[in-house]
Amino acid sequence: MKRMLTLLAGIGMACSAMAQTDTTTQQPKSDTIRIGKMIIVRSGGGSAKEDNDRERTRVYRRKYKPSNISTNWLILDLGFTNFNDKTNYSSLEAQAFAPLSNEDWFKLKAVKSSNVNIWFFMQRLNLIKHAVNLKYGLGIDMNNYRFKEPVKFLTEPRTTVIMDLATKYSKNKLVAEYVTVPMLLEFNFTPQRERGFSLAFGASAGYLYASRQKTITDADGKRKKRDDFDLRPWKLQYLAELGLGPVKLYGSYASESIFERGLDLTPYSVGIRISSW
Repeated sequence: MKRMLTLLAGIGMACSAMAQTDTTTQQPKSDTIRIGKMIIVRSGGGSAKEDNDRERTRVYRRKYKPSNISTNWLILDLGFTNFNDKTNYSSLEAQAFAPLSNEDWFKLKAVKSSNVNIWFFMQRLNLIKHAVNLKYGLGIDMNNYRFKEPVKFLTEPRTTVIMDLATKYSKNKLVAEYVTVPMLLEFNFTPQRERGFSLAFGASAGYLYASRQKTITDADGKRKKRDDFDLRPWKLQYLAELGLGPVKLYGSYASESIFERGLDLTPYSVGIRISSW
């Protein structure tokens, strides 16, 4: 009986020792860290014969998977604006609106005439395998037309424009701001990448909610005159967007003159778009 107990005790000790040996030869657990779209895997040696203190680190990048509908908040456009002047200054209508005017009156300072758009949101809807998408949104289209000449807008009894040669202007600009809804059809040539190469074409409709002439003169200092100046209440324009990786360029061209009568000045803008996609 004592021999049997001694034998059983020896077998138990041997099994315990084998179990401990198996534990030491198991692969160490891996640590996984996620940073944005990167996955970092840190693991130990491959076997007991190797140096167990050696660690291996591997970095993986998760594959970009676009969603069928995505939203981009607060997109900013920074660009320049100008006019395509097709006015017939010899016509009675043009001379009634701006007496004695000619093609030099409404030329702009190109570098100082700006277009700033703030899009509250822009959504992208997948139409065909993320290669063709519909983009739409809501925002504000702000335009600052900086005149070279001292033109002055009069509003009594109706809008007319005169050349104010008696006053020295250090700043003379017409500001027009619109609440705008754009809609574009996007062709994405690299749908597997978050920021690749794309082209988009479309149109937008904007409603004039604010307009003013802002001037700075030696005699009166800073002055703002608010009126509609016979500007069209609606602004319809064609849109284009070019995506080159993280850089996006945009352009717009209105369908008709910014004024309802007298002058045929069609505005257009070009610039850079700051957005996440």
